[in-house]
Amino acid sequence: MNIKRNTTQIKVLLFVWVIFQLYYTTIGGLDAIIFRAWHALFLVFFTFLLYPKVKSKILNAIFIGLAIFSFGYMILNYNRIAISGGFLKNTDKVVAFIGIVVVLEAGRRVSKNLTILSLIFLSYLFWGKYISGPLSTSNFSVNRVLSHMFWGSQGIFGIGIGVSATYIFLFVLFGSFLKHSGFSELINDLSLSIVGKSPGGPAKVAVIASALMGMINGSAIANVATTGTITIPLMKKTGYSSEFSGAVEAVASTGGQFCPPIMGAVGFVMAEYLGIPYTKVMIAAILPAFLFYLGILLAVHLEAKKLGLSGISSENIPKVIEVLKARGHLIIPLAVLLIMMFTGFTPIFAAVASIFSTIIAAGLKKETRMSLSDIVEASIDGAKSAIGVGISCVLIGLIVGTVSLSGLGLNFGNLILKISGSGNLYIVGILVMVMSVILGMGVPGVAAYVIVVAVSVPVLVSAGALPLTAHMFCLIYACLSNITPPVAMSSYIASGIAESNITKTSLIAVKIGIIGFIIPFFFLKNPVLLLDEPTLTLEVLRVVSSSIIGVISIVLGFSGMFLRKMGALERIILCVGGLMTIDVGFMTDIYGLIMISLVVIVQLLGIKGKREKNYGKNQM
Repeated sequence: MNIKRNTTQIKVLLFVWVIFQLYYTTIGGLDAIIFRAWHALFLVFFTFLLYPKVKSKILNAIFIGLAIFSFGYMILNYNRIAISGGFLKNTDKVVAFIGIVVVLEAGRRVSKNLTILSLIFLSYLFWGKYISGPLSTSNFSVNRVLSHMFWGSQGIFGIGIGVSATYIFLFVLFGSFLKHSGFSELINDLSLSIVGKSPGGPAKVAVIASALMGMINGSAIANVATTGTITIPLMKKTGYSSEFSGAVEAVASTGGQFCPPIMGAVGFVMAEYLGIPYTKVMIAAILPAFLFYLGILLAVHLEAKKLGLSGISSENIPKVIEVLKARGHLIIPLAVLLIMMFTGFTPIFAAVASIFSTIIAAGLKKETRMSLSDIVEASIDGAKSAIGVGISCVLIGLIVGTVSLSGLGLNFGNLILKISGSGNLYIVGILVMVMSVILGMGVPGVAAYVIVVAVSVPVLVSAGALPLTAHMFCLIYACLSNITPPVAMSSYIASGIAESNITKTSLIAVKIGIIGFIIPFFFLKNPVLLLDEPTLTLEVLRVVSSSIIGVISIVLGFSGMFLRKMGALERIILCVGGLMTIDVGFMTDIYGLIMISLVVIVQLLGIKGKREKNYGKNQM
């Protein structure tokens, strides 16, 4: 984060913003659009204060003034315009234009890639009429675009900023309080205690710690920038290459965005879109997330075995009991969050309660107790962290607004269905995967998800996918764009910390996270992989067990190392067998297990033959 100013005055204003957000998301009464406008005003105001990317202080001050004027005018006049049926005066149109310019300039300072994407979508409303075919648009006047984007409820002040003002802000704030309470140290120490002694222990610690922190803060990029400064040097010191160390951190941080129980706040948004309980979304994400991290941990382990790396010495490993005695009470806020959500409280109320429970839980021991200055600092850090994601959500209002005004989502869906011929779900899935990865490049998890929901999800549903399946499919690929070249932002940041080759780091990250690219295609037609069964049946147990075997086989095949080094044919057979066992069909499981068993037998015979050969040499 390029924050260059940190004066007392700005800290006071950031703390005021936190109080404002907490009050109006709980007991305060404010119209939804007005609340979003206030949230957007705070976001752009602090962006111009903390990201002063223009050399002229006067120009920066002008943008601050324009932000206060345009959003302040909107707050004061929205009800008047709503009552009049959307009739705009010339002043209202000028204010709308200024507001859009302000948003784009704020976006340029925070997320240049997303700003360019927003401009492309916005400009489509004017040049789309010149395209022939399914993607052609109507002739939209400037006045209509200004009205829809600024004064309507589907543009700048639509679902994107609504998500930022509620779920994202609160859960980023919750993550900041957890960090300041010492929760990060608890995660690192517990991870060390569990896997530190095993081969490549530091890398496994990085995987577990990054998954847990990424799950809470919801930003793979921010997670790499924070936890990566600790985990990457430790992995390099253990013996991993710079490229592999950076790749592990990038992949582990990326998966946190779809890892239960918090899913970086994306799960709550998905639940609202689908109109289902959050617990159902969380359960659906369990197996994909588990298989993803199983693949990463196994890849890390196999790399350690190939390099002959050992774990951390026992004297440097904390004991689990001692760790829990020292900081175990810091798990209470997470327990509060989960219990409240499972018992029917809203995620917003649960998040606020969890923030206050963090302060109370930390106060149970003197070593972790948060002073008033700690609480203020946690609030300020949380507010700062919410700015980047929040501005991204404001920008996607322009994208979602374009889709809703032009009908682009429906038209694009028809085009993809036409390209795929008969609308084959797997062909459509490949096209949607590419589209989701492109739309998600350089965008925080929640923002990326909201974009792909508007464009990609309807396509999959039209091709026959179930709504929950379509949403989960697009979410995972939008998140994986963080490690997918050419715009693999998480890999780039990790590469900078590791001082490694960017291209190699990105490619290794894709290889390590290959399971994430595979799994969604298997639950497209088989939602049993999303644990859609209400009870634990033999069918579910078979699917879970065979999927685990499949993941292990694929990772072994990509690694090239099993009981001994494998040839190309063995690796191919393992990968194909793994794919067949991940498929939920009973017969495909049988065929896959046969193929995997053949490789195991060949590996065992090879080891036996080598031993007999060595024994013969010794006898001579």
